[in-house]
Amino acid sequence: MSPIQAAESPATAGIDLTGGQLGLVAGVAFIAALALLVAAYLVREVLAASQGGPKMIEVGAAVQEGAAAYLRRQFKTLAGFVVVIPFVLLALPADDTGARIGRSVFFVVGAVFSALVGFIGMSLATRANTRTAAAANERGEKAALRLAFRTGGVVGMFTVGLGLLGAAVVVLVFRDTAPQVLEGFGFGAALLAMFMRVGGGIFTKAADVGADLVGKVEKGIPEDDPRNAATIADNVGDNVGDCAGMAADLFESYAVTLVAALILGVGVFGAHGLVFPLLIPAVGVITAVIGIFAVSPRAKDRNGMAAINRGFFISAIISAIGVIIVAFVYLPTSFADFPGMEGSTQDGNPRVIAISAVLIGIVLAAAIQVLTGYFTETARKPVRSIVEASTTGPATNILAGIGVGLESAVYSAVLIGAAVFGAYLLGSGSVTIALFAVALAGTGLLTTVGVIVSMDTFGPVSDNAQGIAEMSGEVTEEGAAILTSLDAIGNTTKAITKGIAIATAVFAATALFGSFTDTIVEALGKAGVSGDPARGLGGLNVAYPDALVGVILGAAVVFLFSGLAINAVGRAAGRVVWEVRAQFRDHPGIMEGTEKPNYGAVVDICTRDSLRELITPGTLAVMAPIAVGFGLGYPPLGSFLAGAIAGGVLMAVFLANSGGAWDNAKKLVEDGAHGGKGSEVHAATVIGDTVGDPFKDTAGPAINPLIKVMNLVSLLIAPTVVKFSVGEDKNTWLRILIAVVAVAVIATVIVISKRWGSSLDATPSSSDAPTAVSSNVTVTGPNAAGSPDQTTANQVNV
Repeated sequence: MSPIQAAESPATAGIDLTGGQLGLVAGVAFIAALALLVAAYLVREVLAASQGGPKMIEVGAAVQEGAAAYLRRQFKTLAGFVVVIPFVLLALPADDTGARIGRSVFFVVGAVFSALVGFIGMSLATRANTRTAAAANERGEKAALRLAFRTGGVVGMFTVGLGLLGAAVVVLVFRDTAPQVLEGFGFGAALLAMFMRVGGGIFTKAADVGADLVGKVEKGIPEDDPRNAATIADNVGDNVGDCAGMAADLFESYAVTLVAALILGVGVFGAHGLVFPLLIPAVGVITAVIGIFAVSPRAKDRNGMAAINRGFFISAIISAIGVIIVAFVYLPTSFADFPGMEGSTQDGNPRVIAISAVLIGIVLAAAIQVLTGYFTETARKPVRSIVEASTTGPATNILAGIGVGLESAVYSAVLIGAAVFGAYLLGSGSVTIALFAVALAGTGLLTTVGVIVSMDTFGPVSDNAQGIAEMSGEVTEEGAAILTSLDAIGNTTKAITKGIAIATAVFAATALFGSFTDTIVEALGKAGVSGDPARGLGGLNVAYPDALVGVILGAAVVFLFSGLAINAVGRAAGRVVWEVRAQFRDHPGIMEGTEKPNYGAVVDICTRDSLRELITPGTLAVMAPIAVGFGLGYPPLGSFLAGAIAGGVLMAVFLANSGGAWDNAKKLVEDGAHGGKGSEVHAATVIGDTVGDPFKDTAGPAINPLIKVMNLVSLLIAPTVVKFSVGEDKNTWLRILIAVVAVAVIATVIVISKRWGSSLDATPSSSDAPTAVSSNVTVTGPNAAGSPDQTTANQVNV
């Protein structure tokens, strides 16, 4: 226990769980296992549904094979990190050898769980897309929405099941050293999720932007017209980016927020602090099941979004009731009533603090749901204002979208800031209790995460279903209209989940920042140096210039990270544009419907570029805290984290909401507003959508794991930074050398990535580009006039 904890809480350093507490933790593990069983039940329901006609099945199989091939290559690329980093963690300080080994082992477990959630999400989504299209065609909107949402429910159950199971096992096995081991678990989940989010985001948006710019804007053909060589890659991208990448992202949000609560809980509630944060998400597992099964459209619903909102709010309300019951049963009314804390004079009622904090998180999730929906739904004023702006061209469309995103970021930031401050006020004058309350508010968000993940996966499944329907030509006009509506709803649900994910990042980062400052003070004590009170905890006194520099650098890294991700999409999309143009130019029969495009060439471009480009932003996330911490010292490192949190929340919400609003503005026009498809207004909205694509699906959501990765890296290196900065082991030259190496690595990868970007003219032509996988698929291609009546069988080589 650190000096801060010792001063503010009578809890003892040795955490001894009673038999009853161990039983509760085992019960939590059992509930987590039940979540996996519910997922298995939902899988059976999804796979039992009709797959539609033969052409739909064949196109779906091509998408499935391409997505699986990409993930195999991605996991091979990332395997080196999973192998090397555990050995690095072994070299970092810990209380004992067991904690050090456990931290390394559970880094691998966290990474594997994150990858597993992403793989399962993608694997089922690529099977559910044809079934959703068939359901819309054969059974109507209710069946299609239910099937797509329950596909997401599988991912939601795996997210809460594996996250809760991993944390419960760590507590059962390691007990008093569980907080340090959990750092490894959270770091593994966050690091792999960040790579999957960035890589998948680059893939999906490179294909999407390339397909739109050549197909819609230049050739005037529909979005998923099979004559466009980028269509299969676009549908593959929806799965590797929005399913695999976002599922892994939400899993790490769940894991890291839970880790932060458990780390801080020990210092406030003692042994109870290792158990209570597990009980809250256990309640969430049960309510998530109820919420998922409650999503079923009714005749009086305005649209499918009403049914999804109903499921979410039912889950949130039942979660709130469950949390109140658990707190009343498990927590005492006085800190002096905790075992080992009999002499405590700490003010406040632990039961009231815990309930209030968790309810703040639940209310925040609901508020973000409503706010994000307002800024991104097609029926709302912000999206309609973008459509109106599009009547005067793409420039005003982009200006309107940026304005909507910037405005929404302010309101979201105020909401999140109010929630954090409200939780802080529950601290009764204790910084440790206040930070634990913030972490508990994060666990309040976790109670709804099962439904939130379901909402997220619903989006790409609906998007793919619409694409498969258009490529196959086997869906009726009524079925196509249903899928178009579900796709627009999916854009809103994806924006909502991104907003909630960034809120969890703020809660987790704030709580982890508390652990960071705690670790700094403890390390200073071991070095025989007392901290300077004027510097504040972690050095956050901006009256000192080095602290202010840290704040600026933290925000700057968020901007650089976003720029690198967006530029990576731009470079990859440029290669896709060159490839698709070349195929149309060199093979006139493609446009006439008598010759097949080389879909595999575009899949290969997106695969190679995304895996190559993800290294640069990933390296920045890991190396930037090392450069700042060892180069400037521990006070600027603390300020660096504060700057990253502040800059990250604003940037992430801005990017996500502006992109979602641009996308739905395009959908609104495609539904017939202002001339519909093929009009000048439609062309303007397509341009806006291509700008928004990397905003909302690459850079924006990747900021969420970025913040947590930098916090966890800082937490892990903090003792070593202090050791080399003060006391007998002070070593300025070694510290500066480490910082210089970190800066050199960052500079090197940025320079290399820019060199890749200067070689657009080196894009292989369609005739010699290698294919990612091999699959023969027959799809329906429209004739040169775009009529769906005259069709030609095209062979799709993916």
